[in-house]
Amino acid sequence: MLFTILMMDKPESADLRQATGAAHRDYMMANTDGMRLGGPLLAPDGETVNGSMAIKEFTDRKAAEKFVANEPYNKAGLFETVIIRPFKAVVDQPSDN
Repeated sequence: MLFTILMMDKPESADLRQATGAAHRDYMMANTDGMRLGGPLLAPDGETVNGSMAIKEFTDRKAAEKFVANEPYNKAGLFETVIIRPFKAVVDQPSDN
């Protein structure tokens, strides 16, 4: 089943995000199986990163929760809010990018 994982950073946490970024990227690249989409969320200015989002296939919600629990940003305490929701892809088209 697909799950959307929305992870919003705590305010004033850019330094923590930067310090943990390499471990986060390594973790995500090691867990691409079932990954449909993932990347940083941006503030209204279109440049400032203030969270992360992933849409990924998991066997169940417990597996999605385990994925988040082991995520380096989460382990470092970066996130203020984490939302995990089942997701049904109705439109699923590859990007031309």
